Amino acid sequence: MSAYLRVPQTVLPQTPLDQEQVRDVFAAQPERDRRAVRIVNASFTGSGIDTRYTAIAELGAEYDGEATFYDRSSNLLLSPGTAERNELYVRAATPMFVEAARQALDASDDIRPEDVTHLITVSCTGFHAPGPDFQIVTQLGLRPGVERYHFGFMGCYASIPALRAAAQFCHADAAAVVLVVSAELCTLHLRSSDDPDTIIASSLFADGAAGALVTGRPPAPGVPGAELDSFATAIAPDSVEHMAWTIGDHGFEMILSTAVPKVIEANIDDALGVLCAADEELAFARSCDDLAGTVTHWAVHPGGRDILDRVQHRVGLADTQLDAAREVLRTCGNMSSATVLFVIRRILLDPSSRTGERLLAMAFGPGLTMEGGVMTVLGGTEGGA
Repeated sequence: MSAYLRVPQTVLPQTPLDQEQVRDVFAAQPERDRRAVRIVNASFTGSGIDTRYTAIAELGAEYDGEATFYDRSSNLLLSPGTAERNELYVRAATPMFVEAARQALDASDDIRPEDVTHLITVSCTGFHAPGPDFQIVTQLGLRPGVERYHFGFMGCYASIPALRAAAQFCHADAAAVVLVVSAELCTLHLRSSDDPDTIIASSLFADGAAGALVTGRPPAPGVPGAELDSFATAIAPDSVEHMAWTIGDHGFEMILSTAVPKVIEANIDDALGVLCAADEELAFARSCDDLAGTVTHWAVHPGGRDILDRVQHRVGLADTQLDAAREVLRTCGNMSSATVLFVIRRILLDPSSRTGERLLAMAFGPGLTMEGGVMTVLGGTEGGA
């Protein structure tokens, strides 16, 4: 049996962040030494990001309420505790989860809320119970008995194993309709610091949500989507110290070393080899060099510009093959697990995408873990046209 991905639907919070303005705020914080200021300027300027979005309304230019995260009058970044940050997550993430789910359902005329058999939610930036899965069920009219699963605290790669689980449900039951929803409020955990890892994280992370349906039956002819073909996981050896995600007294704390792009570049060949071995059509590939001309579309998680640059160089990708990833990074930043769904959406809706072309999605997270999936484009221009 097969599994089919409908085009992901995306949601952004209302407050935009101009990257240059945020850079200047971080660089102006008191007690930052010269080295930290240099790292701030280099990280923010070289990030490949123009605009990000945040659920923290007080970071907006028109906010005039009480300051919890940022005191505009003094230009000071504040340091609320983890409980305060998580309280905002509960208030702000829930409507984003629900809206992304609503849009995913509304985008498929042949699917009603009561048709959903499984619900998978994904997030690593907050916790509460009853959680977003409960709110989606009760607010959108899903059946009370729908199977619910939450992929929590896995980091940026989590949407790919969520899609894999959805595909497995569909393989087991052709009537399965799986709703996958990711929402991340990464900016809740940003803080001023002299630590290079913290500075790099502050220059990249943003907020966003995405929802998608995975079904055991294909979308209607001509409707964009993708058949989910194969998935694989790889772990870069001796890399756990380069990327981690822990809970501190003043929010969740990201370890994101400057070595991450180099680690990904050094291990991407092995990761792609594992992924190709799981796919009948790509099993011939023995190295990255075999793939660039075979796989047309590359939904690489834009964890940062350097990551995309190194993947492009190592795999030998054309600029156009990473256009979608770079554009999501430029306009939205790194929204952790939701980001790869944003990239997949851009590819599937691109008028130049053709039915039958292959799409390879890959994301990276703590461990350092590399998750990948291979898909076949549906609903685009016929390949022979």
